[in-house]
Amino acid sequence: MRFDGARKASGKGAYLLAILRSVLLDQLNPTQLDAVTTTEGPLLILAGAGSGKTRVLTHRISHLLDEGLAGPEEILAITFTNKAALEMKERVALLVGPDSKRMWVSTFHAFCVRILRVHAEKLGYKSGFTIYDGGDQVRLVRRCIIELGKDPKRFNPRSFHAQISDAKNRLLDAHDYLTQTEGYMAENVAEVYELYQKRLYENNAMDFDDLIMQTVALLEVFPEVRERYQKRFKYIHVDEYQDTNHAQYRLVNTLAAAHRKLCVVGDDDQSVYSWRGADISNILNFERDYPEAKVVKLEQNYRSTQTILNAANAVVANNSSRKHKELWTAGEKGERIRLFTAADDYAEARFVVSEVQRVVDSGKSLRDVAVFYRTNAQSRTLEDVLVREGVPYQIVGGVKFYERAEVKDAMAYLSVISNPSDSVSLERIINVPKRGLGATSVGRLQEYATRQGISVYDALTEAEAAGLSGAARKACAKVHELFEGLRVAAKEIGPSALLGAVLDESGYRTELTSEATVEAESRLENLVELVNAATEYERVEPEPSLDGFLQEQALYSEADKLTGEGRATLMTLHNAKGLEYDYVFIVGMEEGTFPHARSLDEQNLEEERRLFYVGITRARKALTLSYARIRSTYGEREYQMPSRFLSEVPEELKAGSVPGASRSGSGGGLGGWGSAAGGSTGFGRRRGNAPAVSSGASSYAPGEKVRHAKFGIGEVVEASAGKVVIRFGAEQKTLVPEIAPLSKV
Repeated sequence: MRFDGARKASGKGAYLLAILRSVLLDQLNPTQLDAVTTTEGPLLILAGAGSGKTRVLTHRISHLLDEGLAGPEEILAITFTNKAALEMKERVALLVGPDSKRMWVSTFHAFCVRILRVHAEKLGYKSGFTIYDGGDQVRLVRRCIIELGKDPKRFNPRSFHAQISDAKNRLLDAHDYLTQTEGYMAENVAEVYELYQKRLYENNAMDFDDLIMQTVALLEVFPEVRERYQKRFKYIHVDEYQDTNHAQYRLVNTLAAAHRKLCVVGDDDQSVYSWRGADISNILNFERDYPEAKVVKLEQNYRSTQTILNAANAVVANNSSRKHKELWTAGEKGERIRLFTAADDYAEARFVVSEVQRVVDSGKSLRDVAVFYRTNAQSRTLEDVLVREGVPYQIVGGVKFYERAEVKDAMAYLSVISNPSDSVSLERIINVPKRGLGATSVGRLQEYATRQGISVYDALTEAEAAGLSGAARKACAKVHELFEGLRVAAKEIGPSALLGAVLDESGYRTELTSEATVEAESRLENLVELVNAATEYERVEPEPSLDGFLQEQALYSEADKLTGEGRATLMTLHNAKGLEYDYVFIVGMEEGTFPHARSLDEQNLEEERRLFYVGITRARKALTLSYARIRSTYGEREYQMPSRFLSEVPEELKAGSVPGASRSGSGGGLGGWGSAAGGSTGFGRRRGNAPAVSSGASSYAPGEKVRHAKFGIGEVVEASAGKVVIRFGAEQKTLVPEIAPLSKV
């Protein structure tokens, strides 16, 4: 009797749920409804920014169940991040109820682990295999390098791991990798790759890339496994399809081969991850892979004003490798996009902070404000000014500048130079880069120093008495010699030059350079920005000193521990994907900064433009773009050209115009409110304005020989008002004569 009552209650609940789903279906716009109700054959949903793609995806799954086209266990939905998978699970559960627990809704990696746990034995693994994280993988690569009799200082483990990972994402084993990649280094990578894979197997372990690579192998080598999952998953959905790499592409298309009811959702205009293996051709060629596919474009935007959307449409239209879309909104037109030209990067930061304060003064929350930049290192000047003005902020997708490991390492070196008794700082970097002073050796030094009542620094000269081995004793002597030399140098040179010497003499810069990974490049950029911070400190302080610089940075760190209900958000443009804010600032709109200098060939330039498109479409109400005429690089203040992307925003959408913001570098005068020679916010301590750019370059002529304090002798290529272009060997630099240390030869 109780069973019958429960069944009736359950039936009533299902009926109400069906009514609710029907009402929600009526709330979809026509193209969303078309995507949801297209259930036969392959489907490509081109979902523009802010067009409600997750809503469409979840409603489509619900519709398949309502129509009886598939059971819950026959539906597969895959996305990239755990956060996105959780959101999709929750939204599907709201629509379909308990049936959602029988569906496979997960990330690529979680999906593959689930299959491999069942069938690992077919590949020679045990079902309880270990999954190595990034640190484990690099350590194992290092062990393999050493085992093969190679020097890990010459053959960088992180660099080798990055190349092995890339090979796996392309489904290449060691032999295939070698046939497709030539050269001495490739031969060494292939040798290490082969041993690395052997050691993984012996340890019954897989790395993240193996999870997908081995699943593809499982499906392609064993027909019975392939047929089992092809038959099971009648409807397959893949979110963010533009971000799939080759291995993920093969996995998805192998699974979909039987029923060919593959629905992929994505936006080719937001494909910005090629550096980690994403292949935009997967989404661009979907109709080639599935000639019978239907394409539905979601172009109605529910986030931004029409002005912002018009700017995004105009910018991305300059890309040739894309499927045409035109975002539009039923909402308001909105205010024009504001452009700001600053004298230098500090003036730019002061302007942004003053505008953030203006937003708050108008009654809005700091939570509604975001500042985007191309690289992590650019946050430093913004953080300096935000801290000085007492504006709470947070860094998304990273850590605050002065809390980054490489910055703390460099500051620890300076602390020991200033105060050798600072054992905490010394212990942080005594083996960074690695010098053969491991935890055991450092522990003995600490114990000896405590017994003798001396500092760890002094114990370096008594390593034998401390009980260290011959190799460790030599390492202690080298560390002590390094610091003694740097302490002498500190009396003669300023903090910026001393930082450069630290990075060079310690081997820190060399180690990161040899690593040759995206992460290492980002860390190098942060260290360059720290040198810029020291240079700026020297420029504005009447009596700069190492102790003064250390004190200033320490005060920043303490003042940074702010509390408050709302915080302004800082992040790179890559981390901005998927987020949205009422008020958005994009800073550093200069050639070489954004687009980034390493991305100026045509293929990468299109991805940089897509990244700009992503940044624009994060803004709901207002967008501000800024660039600095002068930006510090490696401690040198260099003249900057406005980003070509600024000229791609139609003039009628701008509240001001930026001179020279065209591909050719020419342009009209500055209009509107957007220029500031000094860029003072009008509150807080001023860091000092950059000298105005004048016509000092006119004293130089093309072909003339000049000497630069850092770059040596060069030849003038071009001289115009405010700047001079000089070729130093194979490298060309654009400098401001009034600032750069130039002299005629």
